[in-house]
Amino acid sequence: MDDRPNYITPDGYRRLREEYEALFGVERPKLVETISWAAGNGDRSENGDYIYGRKRLREIDRRIGWLSKRMAKAAVVDPASQPDRNRVFFGATVTLADDNDEERIVTLVGEDEADAGSGRVSWSSPIARAIRGAAVGDVRRVRLPSGEKDYEIVAIGYPEPGRLQ
Repeated sequence: MDDRPNYITPDGYRRLREEYEALFGVERPKLVETISWAAGNGDRSENGDYIYGRKRLREIDRRIGWLSKRMAKAAVVDPASQPDRNRVFFGATVTLADDNDEERIVTLVGEDEADAGSGRVSWSSPIARAIRGAAVGDVRRVRLPSGEKDYEIVAIGYPEPGRLQ
């Protein structure tokens, strides 16, 4: 992991925090209790509850470690407080049109919140890097795995201040 901050929306940070709290405060203690019970049943080498429990505990501890590192590096940026709403910055929802006038709507979010299927792209993805700083009417060339494609910025939107995303 590099030293750049983990830009994330308030909603994305909340989801990371909820997952961390659920794993650390609920799932892990239940699993430790099950492992303790299974360990007290005798031979651990053939005890499925014990073996599976230890394996699952390692997975949970790894995920908790990863989540805590991501949250420690988090730089929460609220897109609703963006002063320049005429340009594409972190948190913007952008309508793009390609050469065939096919529109695509993307929202620039943190790496941990990206979901391309729902139009949420990482702010460091090729398409986001190409359109950052653009204004409505600008045309930007994007390098995609399928080749280069030109997109025109049709609309830029940000959440309203005080509204959840």
